[in-house]
Amino acid sequence: MVLPAGANRAILGLCRKNNHINQGFSTIVMNRKGSQSIVDDLQSIGFFLRNYCAASILPEKMDQMSLIKQLRERTSAPIKDVKSALVDCNWNIDEAQKELRKRGVYLAAKKSSRTASEGLLALAQNDTSTAVIELNCETDFVARNDIFQHVALSLAKLALSEGHAQQASESLPLSPDYLERLKVNLTHPKMSGEKSVQEAVIDLAAMMGENVKVRRAFAMSKTSHGVISTYLHSSPQAGLGRMAGLLSLEVEDPNADLTALRRVGSEIAMHIVAAKPLFLTKELVSADTLESEREILKSQAEASGKPKMAIEKMVEGRLRKYFEEVVLMEQKYVLNDSKNVATVLDDLSKEVGSPVKIGSFVRLEVGEGIESGEADESETVAQAA
Repeated sequence: MVLPAGANRAILGLCRKNNHINQGFSTIVMNRKGSQSIVDDLQSIGFFLRNYCAASILPEKMDQMSLIKQLRERTSAPIKDVKSALVDCNWNIDEAQKELRKRGVYLAAKKSSRTASEGLLALAQNDTSTAVIELNCETDFVARNDIFQHVALSLAKLALSEGHAQQASESLPLSPDYLERLKVNLTHPKMSGEKSVQEAVIDLAAMMGENVKVRRAFAMSKTSHGVISTYLHSSPQAGLGRMAGLLSLEVEDPNADLTALRRVGSEIAMHIVAAKPLFLTKELVSADTLESEREILKSQAEASGKPKMAIEKMVEGRLRKYFEEVVLMEQKYVLNDSKNVATVLDDLSKEVGSPVKIGSFVRLEVGEGIESGEADESETVAQAA
């Protein structure tokens, strides 16, 4: 359609004023006369003209890159998702950040059924209490991310405050469902403020692009004279690791010096990680476990074809060997295999001049039992005397 020169000038002028339109075109209403009155009479019934306007193009390339960089720094989302959100929100960075979070919550929900067997154990402690949590993800790449590590340590501090409030003299499990309802204060530049643990985990999953979950948590507090000792293996930074050993050492004399207990306690915590004990003492081995093991050993001995009396002796000998493998007090000490842990405690008692005992212990390893379904948070190796 050919329009009068005055109409063309009016259209061009209107296009140049519409710099906030980012789709690359402008839509205006004109009357059929195509006169100068199109600017004043936009309400008349007419036709729509979609006219490409050079003045309404997207922000300059450098400005786009700057916005992408800023939003990427704010959210740690993939560059492709960052750009997509900015385009959908007309390059409004605040609206794009909200859009990314909405998308992230949706994607986190979709990924929640995927196996998350990687991650980290995070530990926090003070003079009287210790807490450890397991935060899982899908890959060790995400476990190395500083935001993931910050959230893990923040959750450990939260578990510590809850465990201390409950005065857990033994290893007290803290339910993930219970923890998710609590508020956690995050101080990372890319994830800060107070929010529920559940919200924090969802936001973290959205940022990382993986399934993230709090699997389990334990707290331990001392109520008598002694120490709580810990050891973290494969530790990327203080308070984090892939394997953890915790135990409480109690001394009978309330005035006994604790220096030796701290030294030996740290060594036994390392032993717990290395030796993987299942029980604290022989008396704490359950009757069902003992009977099952006895049946297995008996079946193996009978296969040798030896007499019944010899078989019984073989079963008892192998049962003693079993205790040495799974009972902490019966295990050979990893730092000196000429003695067992019980002997180490006897020597410590002589050194401090008062009887010393292990009150409880916990051993955890990231992802243990997840693939096979053999263990969950209720089956973690944790025992008290």
